[in-house]
Amino acid sequence: MVTSDTVTDTPSDTRSLLRGAPVVPGAAYGPVVLVQDDVPAEAVAAFGDGGLADDEAALGAYDDAVAAVATGYETKAGRASGAATEVLVASAGLARDKGMRKAVRRRLAEDDLVTAVRGAVTEFVEKFEAVGGLMAERTTDLRDIEKRLVARIVGAPEPGVTDPGTPSVVVADDLAPADTAGLDPRTVLALVTERGGPTSHTAIIARQLGIPCVVGVGGATGLTTGAHVLVDATAGTVDPDPDPDEARAMVERAREDRARAEAWNGPGATADGTAVKLLANVADGESARGAQGQPVEGVGLFRTELCFLGRAEEPTVEEQTAIYREVLDAFAGRQVVLRTLDAGSDKPLAFATLPGEDNPALGVRGLRLSFDDPGLLERQLDAVAAAAQQAGVQVQVMAPMVATVAEAAAFAAQVRERGLVAGIMVEVPAIALLADQVLEHVDFLSIGTNDLTQYAMAADRMATQLAHLTDPWQPAVLKLVAMTAEAGRRAGKPVGVCGEAAADPLLACVLVGLGVTSLSMAAAAVRSVGARLATTSDDQCARAAQAALGALDPAAAREAVLAVLA
Repeated sequence: MVTSDTVTDTPSDTRSLLRGAPVVPGAAYGPVVLVQDDVPAEAVAAFGDGGLADDEAALGAYDDAVAAVATGYETKAGRASGAATEVLVASAGLARDKGMRKAVRRRLAEDDLVTAVRGAVTEFVEKFEAVGGLMAERTTDLRDIEKRLVARIVGAPEPGVTDPGTPSVVVADDLAPADTAGLDPRTVLALVTERGGPTSHTAIIARQLGIPCVVGVGGATGLTTGAHVLVDATAGTVDPDPDPDEARAMVERAREDRARAEAWNGPGATADGTAVKLLANVADGESARGAQGQPVEGVGLFRTELCFLGRAEEPTVEEQTAIYREVLDAFAGRQVVLRTLDAGSDKPLAFATLPGEDNPALGVRGLRLSFDDPGLLERQLDAVAAAAQQAGVQVQVMAPMVATVAEAAAFAAQVRERGLVAGIMVEVPAIALLADQVLEHVDFLSIGTNDLTQYAMAADRMATQLAHLTDPWQPAVLKLVAMTAEAGRRAGKPVGVCGEAAADPLLACVLVGLGVTSLSMAAAAVRSVGARLATTSDDQCARAAQAALGALDPAAAREAVLAVLA
């Protein structure tokens, strides 16, 4: 996390900019509303031990609070859609977790109810942080559940974001899914958080809502309530003391950019007409049908493991076939790239993931699960082949977490045996270094920038303190992308990007300049990326790529690219 940076435009114009990671591009100028999300200490003190007769009475009060909090999440989920709904439903399930209840019951032997709840949540937070990855990101959800439970128990209002009443810039240490999903784009001009990263729940939901957003902004909560700030969510900066006229001019330019984006209808291409396939990331049939109406040329990443989270047993070939058919039917006649199970680490599947790994992010995940259980992959490929035959679609299949040429070759052979097109994901830096040899065996490569970045920079992509390292604008990461794209050019085979980097309109120009041939992203981001590419020439993309590669850090890379594309 970067705390602040003093930027001098002219000798007479020096001001302190707060910097973070841009998530949703745009600009906003307005008063700050600081989110206060703690239960009032006086309410907790007044409750004391609650006068509860015994542990069973205390547990009954806990159950009542759980029911109210979980119902609240589900009510909000019913008003939301897409990723927001999924996250809120997951939070409701986490609130009802039986393991949490057992931890509370155990602690009631020595603690009052409020202390027992807080201790139980802390216990789970420590477990999730030990796992790392997306599980560590769930600690924000756990702390939100804790505050809402305590509020219900002591009779205080549940904490969180309140309607600012007037268009404002919402600033928080971090936001839980329940708060982010409830934001109204009509009154929330921009979202700024001190913690969190580009793949946090806050970032995911902000993208869906289309609210300009910057995360990991050190010093954000030190901003003054009511003070007018300028948020440049394209550059990732917050100006606490902007010139009002300059701020309004920037906001107007951002409004014009958004209007152009909303009017863009594809297909993806640069201003010179060079084709760039713009594709959607989907998780299941429902999300595929939602993306169907966007100007995309197909699916660039079908995350099959997300269909089976929470399943205790492996779905049958027939069950899998039916699930895959939903996505293929939604995109009949268009490209569909399916990723085999990326289970493990932050996406544990009970029927596949190995328990108790010391470092699951570097452990048995993705393709590696098939080394000891080859049937897991074989059955999935059988189901994909059956779904493809039934739908009459030529499906492209790629494996995650491939690390060697031999692994790529063996996977490709299995895929082609079933009449499918074979590719792999580039997430392990070794594959970028060996891309020429790998492309002798596979038909395409797809770069997963989220994992490639964390492995290249040796930094957990969910660690807020390391957000500056897990930024896909890191020059070292871009050099790995460039190496991979150049290998694809030499082999005459496509190289795409399916990580969060593809959803950044500015970075998309850089990726195209590096030689990437397709970009896959959340469907909500497609128009912004397409509109930006449509106004950018091939030469500008190439010069932007060189500028980014020559920069020393992500902030400098963004500034250099903005100068090229101005």
